[in-house]
Parts: sequence; C-alpha cells; structure tokens
Amino acid sequence: MGSAAEQTEVRLAELLASFSLVVDLGLGQPMEHVLRQTLVALRLGDVVGLSGEDRAALYYIALLAWVGCGSDSHELATHFGDDLEWRAASYEIDPVGPEAVAFLSRRAAAVHPPLAPATPRQATGSSTVFEHCVVTRQFAERVGLGEAVARPLVQLFERWDGRGRPDRLHGAEISILARIVQLADIVVPVHRMGGVSAAVDVVRERTGSQWDPELADAFCAHATDILAAAAEPDCWESVLAEEPTLRSHLTAEELDAALEAIGDFTDLKSPFTTGHARGVAGLAAEAARALGLPDEETQLIRRTALVQDAGRMGVSNSILDKPGPLTTAETERLQMHAYYVGRMFRQPATLARIGALAAQHHERLDGSGYPHGRAGGQLSMAARVLGAADTYQALVENRADRPAYDAATAAGHLRSEVRAGGLDADAVGAVLAAAGQTSGRRRTWPCGLTSREVEVLALIARGHTTRAVANRLHVAEKTVGNHVEHIYAKIGSSTRAEASLFAMRYGLLDSASAFGQQR
Repeated sequence: MGSAAEQTEVRLAELLASFSLVVDLGLGQPMEHVLRQTLVALRLGDVVGLSGEDRAALYYIALLAWVGCGSDSHELATHFGDDLEWRAASYEIDPVGPEAVAFLSRRAAAVHPPLAPATPRQATGSSTVFEHCVVTRQFAERVGLGEAVARPLVQLFERWDGRGRPDRLHGAEISILARIVQLADIVVPVHRMGGVSAAVDVVRERTGSQWDPELADAFCAHATDILAAAAEPDCWESVLAEEPTLRSHLTAEELDAALEAIGDFTDLKSPFTTGHARGVAGLAAEAARALGLPDEETQLIRRTALVQDAGRMGVSNSILDKPGPLTTAETERLQMHAYYVGRMFRQPATLARIGALAAQHHERLDGSGYPHGRAGGQLSMAARVLGAADTYQALVENRADRPAYDAATAAGHLRSEVRAGGLDADAVGAVLAAAGQTSGRRRTWPCGLTSREVEVLALIARGHTTRAVANRLHVAEKTVGNHVEHIYAKIGSSTRAEASLFAMRYGLLDSASAFGQQR
C-alpha cells in the first residue's frame, strides 16, 4: 500500500477547493461561490497591501471559511425550516438589527406558528455560531495549517461595531484577514445578482457597522477591478494558480487525515449521521481485505468511504432529519448527494478515482440504485463493497424515521437485498464478517474517560438532549449534566460539535464499544 511518507499527486489546495464545492451548496449558493470569494478576497488583499505571509494565510482562510456551516444545520432546520434556504436568504440582510429580527421572526413563524418571535441570538448570537467557529478552526488544524490561518477563522462572525460573535471583538481587534473574507463572502452573490453597483451599495450601507470603513472604502474605490475576479470563466484554475507556494504534494498519511476530516465534518451535519463515515470506512476496508482485493484498491475503498456522503452538505436538514417518510421531490433532492460527490472530486486523478467510486455507493446490481441506475457488470467489486458496507452501517444507526436495528436484523436486511438482486452476495458476506469481528468492549478510553462517560458522550454526539440521555440510562438529568461537564473537561471541548468530532476521531460511536451491544 506504500509508506505513509510517500507523496500523492494531490495538493492541499486541490483538496480544499474540491470540498468547497459542496460547502457552497450548504450555504445555499451555487457551486464555485467559495472559489470566487477566494479570488475577490485576494484582490482586495492586494489593494490594501497585504504582506506575502498574510496573503498566503488569506488564501486558506477564504477557502476554509465556511467548512463548519454544517455543524449548526440541524438546529437551523429545527427552528427556521430549510437550512439551505435560510442561509441563501441570510445573504440579503444585515445579520444584526431590526431587519434581522423581522427575517428570523418570519422564518420561525412559518415553522412554529404558535411560538414567540425569534431573536437574532437564536441564529447568530447563540452557541451555534461558537460551534461553527471552533470546528472550522479544528478543520484547519487537522489539515496541517497553522495559527496564522486558524486564529482568524474564529473571528468570521465578529463585526466592526462590536456586535458580532463569539467574543464581541471591536474594530481593529478583528484580524484584517477575517474582515476581508467577511466582505468578499457577501459581495460575491450580490454582484452575481445585481452587478458592481449593487455590490458597492451593500458595502456602503454596512460600512462602520458590519465592516471596517477603510476596507470598505478601498473596495468601493476598486470595485470593478476586484469583482472582475468573481467573473473568472475558470475559477478552479484561477484559484489553484494563486496557491501561495509551490507546496509539496500531500503524503499518503496527510491525504488520509484530510479525508477523515472531510468525512467527520460532513457527518456533523446531522446527529443521525455522526460517525457514519468512519464506520463505513472500517467495514469496507476490512471486507476488501477479506475478499483479497489488492492493497491499492483497498486503500481507494477506505478513502472513498470516508467522503462518499460529502454531497449531503448540499441537502437540507429538513430532509435529512425528517421523522416521517419523504415525498418524491424530497427523495430526489436526497439522492442528488451521490451526484454532488462525483462532481466535487474530479481532479487530479487520485481525487477523480475517489469521486467516480463515491458516486456509485447507492447503485445496485439490478439497476434500481441511483444516481445513474448502473447495473451488473457496470459496478466494480469496490462499488459493491461500498454499497454493502454503507447499507449495513446505516441500518445499525439511529435515523430520524426509525431507531437503529440490532446486528441480526441488519444482517437479515442485507441478505434480503442479495436475494432480491440488489447487493452482491460476496460483498455482503465480507461486510457481515467484518462487522462480526468488531464485537467486544474496549476497556480503556482516551483522556481518562470512563465507560459510562463514553456511553454518555456517544449519545450526546448523536444529538440526544441531557434529558433524553437520562431517560435512556435511567439516571437523573443532573447526573447526566455532571457527566457532560466532566467529559468536556477531560477532552478539552466546550460544545457538542467539538465533542462529536472527538468521539468520531477516537472511534467512540461504534455501537459495540459505546453501548456494549454485540453485533
């Protein structure tokens, strides 16, 4: 399989640019929004005379700015309906003030008519913003970027007038790099819809409140030239050409770590998918080895499993978390996630192989799958293994419309699909064998966690409230609160999103290890 230090053909910029394409959809924006935002930010940085070091940091900050947007999607959908529509509409308003209150009240009333009007705190001043900032910083750290990139990422919701979050920084206390990206993020869609004059108007309207007056003046004075970057015909090539240095390609170990980060952050979008990517990757890789597939193919299968659901970033949580059956239109929107991941990973060749395989993980041998209805000989053994592993892992996890199945019931479902002609018999056999090898409880846990704390952490990470955990474990709610406090102190986290990432990273969401069940 090669050594971990062996270089791949993938550059970090290519991987981040690829991930940004589905982050765009999670923001309610068309693909390439983040790429265009990056180019506009760099042009504005040039106008204000950033140093070479700051410009290099700005490049990665702009590419990574919104990777944490999925961390609060469940909460947004719960309070305000379709999270993608909410985010798309939020680009049209100043997020603080009467306009924001009216916007949030309308959205909340449409979902919960009897409830009191929402306040900006519910969406922009609450812990969800803090989670977004913290997990975005964590992503930067996990892909090997330093403090110069990580620190400004936490400031993207701050405001020049001090009314932002999470720390209410004021004026020049906010990094100039964060200030530039904030402005670029808004002017790109405004320019797309209304041209240069509309972009200039919105910047002038928010000067001194949301944005730095000097930065706003610099933008307005050079708006035509700066926004020309937003109209680049090939944003992909333009962004890659701006990569700060001729950075060496990622090593195999670095690529694996980055793909794991993408999988974990994708899974954060819904409490019902937390840990899914790693679960599928473990089963699929073990099954591939059992089937005697070559090391390179096994490596491809594991890497693909980690990111095969990244397209879910472009699906609303009003669909992902819906407790009842989906409508035909909702089903079609959900199924688009398999297409999105193929579109997301198209180059270089290593990522293209991942994207092509990922797009097939819901295809079936009888042609009944999606998105392309491929069948039989069109599906490689790698695709068949992924389909079986994904199906099994999903069945043993809670979903919005059903509780988790036990191992025996899940296995029965897979065998039924084999008999019906949907899943491959050899792939299913290997996946079920791999699942059976994971029985037995771990007796030691990271950071000194106790077995009960791991149990509580797994439930909290999957979106259960302290009351729900208390009911499930038959203990007092106060006891669960004490456990959560101790857990957060031990693992150095302060939000559910951080705790979920920790649980995924250390494999604590496995149903056998977390709940003591036999598979």
